[in-house]
Amino acid sequence: MKRRLLSAAAGLALSASLASCAVTTVGGADTGMARTDGAAASQTGAGLAQPTTDSVEDAARTDQNTAQVLEGAMEPAVTGSAAPTPNALPSFPATTAGARAFVADAEQRLSRAGEFANRAAWVRANFITDDTQWLETKAGGEFNELASRLAKSAARYNRLAGLDPETTRKLQLLQRALVLPAPARPGAADQLAALGTKLDSTYSTGKFTYKGKTLTLNDAEDILASSRDPAELEAVYEGWRTISVPMKDDYAQLVTLANEGSRELGYSDTGALWRSWYDMEPQAFAAETDRLWNQVQPLYQNLHCYVRARLNAKYGDAVQPKTGPIRADLLGNMWAQQWGNIYDVVAPKTGAGLGYDVDKLLVAKKYTPEKMVRTGEAFYTSLGLDPLPETFWRRSLITRPRDREVVCHASAWNIDDAEDIRIKMCTKVNAEDFQTVHHELGHNYYQRAYKDQPYLYRGGANDGFHEAIGDFVSLSVVTPEYLKQIDLIEKAPGAQADIPFLLRQAMDGVAFLPFGLMVDRWRWDVFSGKTTPERYNQRWWELVRQYQGLTPPGERPANAFDPGAKYHVPGNTPYTRYFLARIYQYQFHRAACQQAGWTGPLHRCSIYGDKEVGRKFNAMLEMGQSRPSPEALAAFTGQRETDASAMTAYFAPLNTWLTQQNRGQNCGWS
Repeated sequence: MKRRLLSAAAGLALSASLASCAVTTVGGADTGMARTDGAAASQTGAGLAQPTTDSVEDAARTDQNTAQVLEGAMEPAVTGSAAPTPNALPSFPATTAGARAFVADAEQRLSRAGEFANRAAWVRANFITDDTQWLETKAGGEFNELASRLAKSAARYNRLAGLDPETTRKLQLLQRALVLPAPARPGAADQLAALGTKLDSTYSTGKFTYKGKTLTLNDAEDILASSRDPAELEAVYEGWRTISVPMKDDYAQLVTLANEGSRELGYSDTGALWRSWYDMEPQAFAAETDRLWNQVQPLYQNLHCYVRARLNAKYGDAVQPKTGPIRADLLGNMWAQQWGNIYDVVAPKTGAGLGYDVDKLLVAKKYTPEKMVRTGEAFYTSLGLDPLPETFWRRSLITRPRDREVVCHASAWNIDDAEDIRIKMCTKVNAEDFQTVHHELGHNYYQRAYKDQPYLYRGGANDGFHEAIGDFVSLSVVTPEYLKQIDLIEKAPGAQADIPFLLRQAMDGVAFLPFGLMVDRWRWDVFSGKTTPERYNQRWWELVRQYQGLTPPGERPANAFDPGAKYHVPGNTPYTRYFLARIYQYQFHRAACQQAGWTGPLHRCSIYGDKEVGRKFNAMLEMGQSRPSPEALAAFTGQRETDASAMTAYFAPLNTWLTQQNRGQNCGWS
């Protein structure tokens, strides 16, 4: 599928089925284990180049950095075809030949319009001004209008007998291609695009004042990650949420318009459209995510119980009670979606630690942002994949410029659906961004692998696949074995380091799971009308408590719009993809390690340098969206069903240890 976002800002792009993170943030990629939250999210293919971002951690610490742009790292030229002018679509007969001709024409139109919109989105993300926002809005509106018209035209062939499987699949992809479909009435597409751009830019330029200083998101995240003062944590946590208050009315208008467009496509609401992207009925997909959550929920609850006890021991009952939910601002992350920043608070009291600090090692080895990206490239080439094109190095944004506002969420882009692949990332030299780099390059390698597919197949098998590629690689990247292979450490620690290692991994990977579910659970209720604007914030916190077992540090104001403080809501990036990616990454990892003949613990396996695994892996990537996702999954793993047992197997030693630590505790929070 191509990414489902037209543009990070417009939030209107083709769906994972048609248009191709993102983040993002959990990551700069909501990423394997990286702690960032990305912005646009997931695959970029032919539709608007929505940055594939965040791996699930993508956004976390990527916004508002202060580094300079590497010389020559970016080339924001907007050359190429002129902006497409909307015109009437040609009429094709309601015959099998007519359907094939319609699809061929649609692919050509979307390819031309998509590249122009991609370039407009790239320029706006790298130069946030009134003019670039206008340009992206115009390009996004025109693209969304075209895609909406094509989706509605495709429906006329639904009952046509005798269609070949390829044409049938492409017609289906066209009909479920948009994230936010525009209504057909004049002006609606432009209005929807303008709202999307405004919401995205409001978030990306958000700042607040604390102790007389103006703080960006990056500043605030640094405080949440390092401070252990509950009063300061509460002030900064709540301060960032003031930036989203003005978004609420615009967001409600956007929901109304998108629902109108979705109903014109035959869906009950936009949430039902989003759930239709996974090669099953919308209701079946909701049940599927419930099944997967039930597989991993006991592991999360065990981790929650342990972390709560350690926070209680540090802060006392007045700050963090021994029972009930955890205070969200104490967990080291702006959205409490990953908890790794407070590892020092929860580290095992006895036994050896990891014995190394990747942050310090990267600095000591004189890594630069560019060297981190080249190291990431070397991982993929060690698997037998081709090096990145020379244009990647000239056109990517690798560090934050000092002279302008940019969207800093880590993201991966495919501008032309061919070789013009790029990343946009305000990279810092630390372990988190080291992982995020590998994650974002996973998007780029996926994009290039399927570039020879027909336009409508240039995307991930589903949007969760696109996020999982880099997340899967991250599981090798974090191992001591890999760090030794690239000479960051001299010797891998023994088995005594396994629990500290797995606990650190779980603080990001396992802690993220319920957040990965609840963001879209909230949006599904909003789109369906079950949650009305006056209950936006109340319902958000009900779901946070239900899934994550968390509570805000204090009573939230009546005008709060806390969902808007998470990029993916104003950026209109579907989020369930990140939950699925967490599951897929371990399923891919287990299959790859089995193929490599690995017989040790799953968490110690690195596939670096295994070209046979790389060959099989790339064969799956080359399929793109040409086949339903169960077939793509089976091509690499041998399993058609998504299965979280690989994740629970990976963390099994930790889960046993957590159970021992939690004896006598009243676990749970209801």
